[in-house]
Amino acid sequence: MRPLRLVCHVAWDMPPLTRRERAEQVRKQNYFTKYGDQAKRVLESLLDKYADEGVVHIEEPQILSVAPFTTYGTPIEIIRAFGGLDGYQSAVRELEQALYCA
Repeated sequence: MRPLRLVCHVAWDMPPLTRRERAEQVRKQNYFTKYGDQAKRVLESLLDKYADEGVVHIEEPQILSVAPFTTYGTPIEIIRAFGGLDGYQSAVRELEQALYCA
């Protein structure tokens, strides 16, 4: 069991959630509605990557250079969909907060 899941389980008597369960909870919250289509697809793919590989991988900007992100455009085009680098980084931080507040 991951340390965060163990702490939540012991401290707050919350059931330990898997990464996939956290990702599904974020999807149910309609978190993506404030973004345009391209940004939504990127965030949904980041959520899938998180479910498969963990949070460290979605924090790395290099992730935009691999599939499926390459189908959405170049890393620069993807970042522009968020209004620039600050917007992209802010969206990733918000996504992480949504994952761990779920």
